[in-house]
Amino acid sequence: MNKENFIPYTLAKTFSEEEMLAQVQLFYTQMNLRRSLRHFSDRKIAKEVIETIIKTAGTAPSGAHKQPWFFVAISNTEIKKAIREAAEEEEYRNYHGRMSEEWLNDLAIFETDWHKEFLETAPWLIVVFRRAYEIDERQQKHLNYYVNESVGLAVGFLLAAIHQAGLVALTHTPSPMNFLQKILQRPENEKPFLLIPVGYPAEDALVPNIFRKDLAEIALFLE
Repeated sequence: MNKENFIPYTLAKTFSEEEMLAQVQLFYTQMNLRRSLRHFSDRKIAKEVIETIIKTAGTAPSGAHKQPWFFVAISNTEIKKAIREAAEEEEYRNYHGRMSEEWLNDLAIFETDWHKEFLETAPWLIVVFRRAYEIDERQQKHLNYYVNESVGLAVGFLLAAIHQAGLVALTHTPSPMNFLQKILQRPENEKPFLLIPVGYPAEDALVPNIFRKDLAEIALFLE
């Protein structure tokens, strides 16, 4: 190991076993309250809050530390309107032919359709792009690795930070999403990954009466 390439690792804080359990239980309790929401307030959110949320997402691990993500945060009303119109056009096609009957049946409990007014109501939209490769100053391409996995991890950090801020979000996936690349004038090496409205919940916000799987359904412990 070339020690010139490394620095000492120091935890910000260590805990006793009792404190550790209390910390993870508290975090679980907080995160278990997180819900995807489609009913947003138009109440404003300071840009600095969104900046810090995105910086938090940028702390996620990535293949070969390539950090193959890019975030575009939008509060501009005209751009949000253009995104809504394009998303609704694609979603209308999805609900009227692209989606299978099984898919539509699985969505029925959520009572969703192609109307996506939350894309204009939410004060911020965060569009997450994945970067398959980088382009240097000589216009040469350099591959990124484990791009989908890395960007997925960053989105997890992003959602946790949004929830920590007392805000709500929706991981919206209009398909196809190429219109986002065009509207936002992003380069060829960036492809849309997720469209995430962020804001406060509307006063009359409702969420589906659904439940998360029990631990036994999602994990196996081999001791």
